[in-house]
Formats: sequence, structure tokens, C-alpha cells
Amino acid sequence: MIPAAELEITASRAGGPGGQHVNKTSSRVTLRWNLEQSTALPPWLRARAMRRLRRRMTRDGALVVHVDDERSQHRNRDKARERLAELLREAIRPRKKRIATVVPRAVKERRLKDKRRRSDRKRQRRKPTADD
Repeated sequence: MIPAAELEITASRAGGPGGQHVNKTSSRVTLRWNLEQSTALPPWLRARAMRRLRRRMTRDGALVVHVDDERSQHRNRDKARERLAELLREAIRPRKKRIATVVPRAVKERRLKDKRRRSDRKRQRRKPTADD
């Protein structure tokens, strides 16, 4: 879906446990995709994706995904592509229209009846005042 030419993949050293291996290998993968300038999506889908992913985007309109789950850079690269694809799939998916419903009268009456009963119970727990 996203052309490989539009993806920028860099590797760096991952932190966390792993002993000497983690100090020697660059297995963490950072994948950047400039959604703002991409030609992979039609303009209306790109606008929808940008609106829904705006919190995850950088100032220059790039979507960034970091993966350091695996010890292998190759597997992390594959996972990063999968995560980006899933993010995009979710962002461009059309939302369901909400169907407005009406609360039945019996439900409203039952709620008010329960509120009155609770109120009476609490009133009966109070200490009597001089007026009573």
C-alpha cells in the first residue's frame, strides 16, 4: 500500500536488557513516513488519515514508528511496517454512523422512582430536628 521509496528506515541501539548483545547491535528500528507529502493515498483519504493521526505526527507531517521488540533488526523492520500499516488502516476506516435512540418512558419513570426511594431512605436515617 505504501511505496517503499516513501519510507525512511533507520536503525539505532536499543536500550533495556540483553547484555552485551544490546551494546553491540543496532536492532531498534525507526520508520518515518511523510503522510503530508505522500502520493500513496488519494487526497480525501490522506486528509482523513492526517486528521485522525495528528497527535502521532511530527511538525513536518511525518508519522514515526519505533520498534525494539525483537533482537533482530530485520524482524523489527517487518514489525514497524506492520504497525504503520495497521495505524493507517485504522485511520482511514470509515466510522459507523451513530443511530439516535429515545429512552423509553418506563425507564425514565423507574429511574425517578428509584431516586425518590433512595432519597426517602437517606432522609429517614437523619437525626430528627426540632421541627419534626
